[in-house]
Amino acid sequence: MVGWRVKTSKTAFPVNDLLRRKLQTSLTLISLTICVASTLFLLLFSEQIGYGITSVAQDTLTIGYSAIFSNFLLFIGILVFAVGAVITSFIAFLMMFQRKRDFGLMKAAGCPNSLVFGYFLTELLLVLFLGCVLGVALGFLTDYAIISMSAFQAYQKAPNFWFAPIVFIAFFTFGLIFGLKPLLNAARLSPTAAISPKQYFGLSEGSRFKALSKSRITLKIALRSLFRRQSATVRIIVFISIVFILLTVSIAGSIIANNTTSTRIEKAVGKEVLLVAHKDMGNQYTALLSKFSGAQEKTDFNYLDPNFSIPDIILEQLNTVNGIVNLDLRLVYKGYIQELMNFTFDPETQATIPIGENRAGESLIVGLEPERVISAWFINGRFLKDANSSEAVVGDSIAALMFDLPLSQSLRMQNTTFNIVGICLDPINNGLVTFVSLRKLQSLNNSYSPNIVLVQLDSSVDRSNVIIQIQERLANSNSDLMVFELRKALEKNIGFLEAIWFAVMFLPLFTLVAGTLCLVGYFVLAIDEQRQEFAVLRAMGTKPKTVVTILALQSLIILLSSFAVGIPFGVIVTLLILTPEPVVTSFTIIEIGGWLFAALVGVFLFSLWPAVKFAKKPILNGIS
Repeated sequence: MVGWRVKTSKTAFPVNDLLRRKLQTSLTLISLTICVASTLFLLLFSEQIGYGITSVAQDTLTIGYSAIFSNFLLFIGILVFAVGAVITSFIAFLMMFQRKRDFGLMKAAGCPNSLVFGYFLTELLLVLFLGCVLGVALGFLTDYAIISMSAFQAYQKAPNFWFAPIVFIAFFTFGLIFGLKPLLNAARLSPTAAISPKQYFGLSEGSRFKALSKSRITLKIALRSLFRRQSATVRIIVFISIVFILLTVSIAGSIIANNTTSTRIEKAVGKEVLLVAHKDMGNQYTALLSKFSGAQEKTDFNYLDPNFSIPDIILEQLNTVNGIVNLDLRLVYKGYIQELMNFTFDPETQATIPIGENRAGESLIVGLEPERVISAWFINGRFLKDANSSEAVVGDSIAALMFDLPLSQSLRMQNTTFNIVGICLDPINNGLVTFVSLRKLQSLNNSYSPNIVLVQLDSSVDRSNVIIQIQERLANSNSDLMVFELRKALEKNIGFLEAIWFAVMFLPLFTLVAGTLCLVGYFVLAIDEQRQEFAVLRAMGTKPKTVVTILALQSLIILLSSFAVGIPFGVIVTLLILTPEPVVTSFTIIEIGGWLFAALVGVFLFSLWPAVKFAKKPILNGIS
C-alpha cells in the first residue's frame, strides 16, 4: 500500500504541476496540436485528391496543371513540416527551460536528482502525448470537413490512416529531443546556479550600443531585454521568419496561381462561347471539358456518327443571327496516335542521340480551322498556321506521357505524319488532346463534316436573346441540335481550381495560430523576467501603458525583423520557381498585401495580450 501511494504521488505531481501552470500548459498543448494537425491534413488532403507530395496526378486536371499543384504541395509540405518541427522544438525548449528554477529548488530541498528529472520528464511526455493525440484527431476532422465540400465530391474516399502514426512519431520525437536538452542541462547545474535568474531566464549581458544612449527609455528597455534573452529571441525570430515565408508562398502563391490557372482555362475554353451540337454530342463534349474537375464521359461513344454532323444550312442560318462574332467549326473524335522517333546531335560528343520510343496511345483528335479558332491557349511553341499543313499541337498530358522532346518530334495518325509545333494547356479530356487542321483531318476521314460548332458572342449583346434566336433556327431545321452553355463547364472547372487553392491557403492559418501562441509564450517568459523591473517602474510613477509600450516595441521588433526576411524570400520562390509566367495584376498585389498586412497586425495585437493582462495587476503582485 505504501509503494502504491508513492507511485501515485510520482504521477500526480507532474499532473498537478501542469494544471498549476494553466496558461503555459495550454499554449504548449494548443501549439503542438495545431502543428500535428496541419501536417497530417496536408498529407491526407493531397493524397485524397490525387496530388500526393511526391506524385503527379494523371486522372484529374492535366499533367501540366497537376504538376503546378504538386510543386506547390511539395514546397508547402516542406515548409509546414519545417515550421511544425521548429514550433515543437521551441515550445518544448520554452516549457522545460522555464523549469530550471523549479529543478534547483527541488534539488536544494533534498530531492534526488533522478527523482526530480523523472518528474519533469513525465510532464514533458504527458504534454507531447496529449498534443500529438489531439493533433491527429484535429487533422482527420479538418480533412473530412474540407474534402466534404461539393467541389471534391468525386474524391471522397477513405483517408490513408498510416499517415497518423508517422506524423505522431515524428513530432513526438522532435518534442522529446528538444525538451530533454534543457532538462539535461539543468541536471548538471548546482541548486544555486539553477535558481539564479541568469540561468532561469537565459540572460546574458545587455547591449552597450552608444547610439541608443540618448534614445527614449522605453526603446532602451525593450532592446536591452531582447539582447539579454538572446537564445530565445533568436529562436523566435527564425521561427516567425519561416512562418512568414510559408504565409507568403501559400497566400501569394495561391492567389497568383489561381489567377494564372483560371485565366489559362478561361482562354482555352473561350469567353462568351456557346456550343451547337447534337444533344448526345453536346453532352459528351461538355463531359470531356468537365473531366478536368472530376466528371466522367461515356467510354463507348461513337463520335463519327453521321447523325452528329452539322449541315451547311445550319451554318448559314447561324451566320444570320445578330450578335454572333465567330463560328469555330470542329471535328472531334477519339483515335490513336503514335510517337515517331527522331535524332538530335550532341555537339560535345559529336554523337547522334535518339529521341523517343515509338509509343502509342489514345487521344482526343480535334480538327479545326486555324484562322477561325476562338480559343487562345497557353502554348509552348506555336499554334497551327496553315490549314493545309501537316502540323499538330498536342495537349500537355499527351506531351508528358508519350514524348521525350515533343517539339523536336512528330506523331503518326492514320498513316500520316504530323510535325509537332506546339504544346498547349487545354482542360478537355484532361489534356489528352491533339489539334490538327480540319481540312487535313477531313481528308483522312472521308470528308466527315464538323460535329460541333463553337459560337462566340459579342459581349455587348443580350446573351439570352441571342440564345433564343439560335434555338428557334435549330428547331426549324433539326430538333436534335441544341445549344449548350460552355460557361457552366468553365465555371465548374474554375470552381474546382479555386477550391484546391482555398485548401492550400487554409494551411497557413494553422501555422499562423501556432506561431501567435508561441509568440505569446515568449512574452509570458519576458514578462516573468521583467516583472520586478516593471513593478519598480510603476512604483516610481510610470503608467501601466508604458509597460505595454515596452513589450509592444519588443513584439514589433521581432515581427518586423521576421517580416523583412520572410516576405522577400517567399515572393522570390512564388514568382520564380512555383508559378511559370504568372498572371499578376495591380489588384492581385493589393490583395496579397492586404492579407499579409492583416496577418502581421493580427499576430501583433494577439501578442500584446500578456502585456495588457500584466499591466492590470497591482504593483505588489509584481514585486512579490
